[in-house]
Amino acid sequence: MTNVKPWLKQYEPGVPATIDPDSHPSLVSLLDAAFRAHAGTDMMAYLGSRWTFAEVDALSRQLAAWLQARKLSKGARVAVMMPNIPHYAVAIAGILRAGHVVVNVNPMYTPRELEHQLNDAEVEALIVLEYFGPTVQEVIDRTPVKHLLLASLGDVFGAIKGPWITYKSRNVDKHVIDFKLPSSSRLQVTPFKQALAEGKGLPFTPPPLTGSDVAFLQYTGGTTGVSKGATLTHRNLVANILQCEAWFKPELDKVQGQLVNVVALPLYHVFALTVCYFLSARMGTLNVMIDNARNVGKLIETLKKFKITQFPAVNTLYNALVEEPDFEQLDFSRLKVCNGGGMAVQQATAEAWQRITGVPIVEGYGLSETSPVVTVNRLDNRQYNGAIGYPLPSTEVALLDEQGQPVAQGEAGEIAVRGPQVMAGYWKRPEETARVMTADGFFRTGDIGVMAADGLIKIVDRKKDMILVSGFNVYPNEIEQVVSLHPGVTECCAIGVPDERSGEAVKLFVVRKDYSLSEDDVAAYCKEQLTGYKRPKYIEFREDLPMSNVGKILRKDLRDEELAAMARRKKVA
Repeated sequence: MTNVKPWLKQYEPGVPATIDPDSHPSLVSLLDAAFRAHAGTDMMAYLGSRWTFAEVDALSRQLAAWLQARKLSKGARVAVMMPNIPHYAVAIAGILRAGHVVVNVNPMYTPRELEHQLNDAEVEALIVLEYFGPTVQEVIDRTPVKHLLLASLGDVFGAIKGPWITYKSRNVDKHVIDFKLPSSSRLQVTPFKQALAEGKGLPFTPPPLTGSDVAFLQYTGGTTGVSKGATLTHRNLVANILQCEAWFKPELDKVQGQLVNVVALPLYHVFALTVCYFLSARMGTLNVMIDNARNVGKLIETLKKFKITQFPAVNTLYNALVEEPDFEQLDFSRLKVCNGGGMAVQQATAEAWQRITGVPIVEGYGLSETSPVVTVNRLDNRQYNGAIGYPLPSTEVALLDEQGQPVAQGEAGEIAVRGPQVMAGYWKRPEETARVMTADGFFRTGDIGVMAADGLIKIVDRKKDMILVSGFNVYPNEIEQVVSLHPGVTECCAIGVPDERSGEAVKLFVVRKDYSLSEDDVAAYCKEQLTGYKRPKYIEFREDLPMSNVGKILRKDLRDEELAAMARRKKVA
């Protein structure tokens, strides 16, 4: 494939064409350097308390020493099942420092989903907040887990505040439901606080780590089929951290004083993992931990206490905030960078956000398989462009046809990525790895895009989400972008449903902002904005739309509902 990189000419001043992914031999080396450089600086803020880099350094070393004393082999998988709380930062660093592999687990998983992931990853130790004990209780004896560290909310607070935080979460807020873990000689259950205390008196030997060692099993694909683990190496993550730093640092260097980042994205998601945890650590950033971003009122109350400089989020959260009158009262005087990813940023949301904050949402693109960031828009772009930006330093992007050949300039093709951030493969799935990797090392994303002559890329849609109407390709993102601009619409989602006449037809689900909005109103609006075959044949209003815990609308769930309903109607007929 061609090595022409037209996007390099579009880089902002100070952004290099390449980074050196081998400048740190491992993530642990990068973290150690950050802990040393920013030792006396605050690293996290949560529930009115703060933790310095030195404190997280010490706690994570204690956890690493405790894990090493369990005699787990280098590369053993250790899972973490928590929301965004300070314990998470300690756990990630501790697991990596012990020479083990982090397996991030969505704490809202059902027992079935949790059992699959623990078994698939062959997890030997699990660190879990007691809130999620009932789920663990149901499956733990059917998994390979040998060590379970059970955390309480107050574990990493001080001797006075910590017990009160735990008491309040259990007895006042009622966050902890009674559960009983099975008692067996195979499973050792240890309080997280006890493990930290014991680790303080244990020897710790940093293991030899290289860039090719696995750092994370980042599970993906759960919304489209069986969840599978993207194998991310230390080199993959180091590369993406340095790539993101190269892109954002020229702008962030303009900030006077310490950077302040909002960690509203869940840390078990790769977007937050790289941008909020590791990049923040490297840059000495204060992370404001948000344990439940869906509670928008509480989020705004928390943000009132800080002058934030960075706010990475998905469109859903940005949209929820701009809808709240109190959000406009926050101090945005130091806000510099707002990263949008995980799903398409809608124009209406982007324009409202910029009007209120004075700062644009900088849309980017990535996947679990790419650690995650592949492309980002220029930070000086003040106008919404509907694009995902330019490839990051040391990143190549090609658009391929069905045969794996590059498409002509301006034509739509499958986005393929080559760079040091691309995963080593899917865990224990060589056949699936082979399906997505080309012979020359490009990862086929399954997303369809177009590239302008200067290298700017726009997503057309997910390959599997494309709707075929009478032989014409219809891309849901285009319909959703148009409909979301209607003043009476809060959110929407378009899917394809079977149709006897056209093969497939478009069905549109709409969450109304204005309850006087009718199906006829939406249809008339679409008639003005979309050509005939793109217009929704069916329109349904909903109070809300199914979403992942990251805030991504789940088209698959809506498609499954429709297919099931059609099957029932057919059976009755």
